[in-house]
Amino acid sequence: MAPLRFSANLSWLFPELPDLPARLRAAGSSGFEAAEVAWPYAEPPEALARSARAAGLQLVLINTPPGDQEKREMGLGAVPGRQAAFREGLEQAVLYAKALGCPRIHLMAGRVPQGADRAAVTGEMETVFLENLRYAAGVLAQENLVGLLEPINTRITDPQYFLDTPQQAAAILQKVGRPNLQLQMDIFHWQIMDGNLTGNIREFLPIIGHVQVAQVPGRGEPGSPGELHFPYLFQLLEDEGYQGFVGCEYRPQGDTVEGLSWLRSYWDKRGHPRVVQ
Repeated sequence: MAPLRFSANLSWLFPELPDLPARLRAAGSSGFEAAEVAWPYAEPPEALARSARAAGLQLVLINTPPGDQEKREMGLGAVPGRQAAFREGLEQAVLYAKALGCPRIHLMAGRVPQGADRAAVTGEMETVFLENLRYAAGVLAQENLVGLLEPINTRITDPQYFLDTPQQAAAILQKVGRPNLQLQMDIFHWQIMDGNLTGNIREFLPIIGHVQVAQVPGRGEPGSPGELHFPYLFQLLEDEGYQGFVGCEYRPQGDTVEGLSWLRSYWDKRGHPRVVQ
């Protein structure tokens, strides 16, 4: 069984550092070999790629742009009337992914429009999402990229988000039927919405292209107090043959490096070759 590969989510880790280049350096110094970032678009892609190379890091995941944040948009994939903006954002994401050598893009579904009844608009939003995903799959295939769908919990994090359970996401993926679209499993969101992590991991692992972790309910590091026993979950992922990356998308409860004791412990047990500063 191969050990899991972890990536530092630099939208969350090292919040004390001012910019992505500094966070990339910190992640590399902390022993990571991979990193991910939600929205890298404030930095020029070529400069960001140079910073990643200098830090010895592979970029493994970015998100499509969120849209108009003044209007509280959080992705556009399923939002009626925003299809043109979704395609523009996808084009920008592909440009960055190519420059960064990043193989995966999270295709953000977006929120139920303000004031709309979820049940009343679900059918229309799914139709829009399917249309956009088919288009995205074609664009991504030309560049040998993978698109990911991530359910986000609507109980704590984002009550308006359209895509909120693994079952909903898997059903949409099945309808689209494109091999370069996969499921993104954030264990934090899955535990809050559905629990049954052992069963869901085993059921959906064949279509999972990326995993993210945080403790529940506080969204701290896996070693912090909470509902989840991560040594069991990591062993389960190993036993089931998961080959992708595990993104550390959590809110450090203190100093980021000190809070990585859980990961150093995992690396020590699995013979990780890099020394953590």
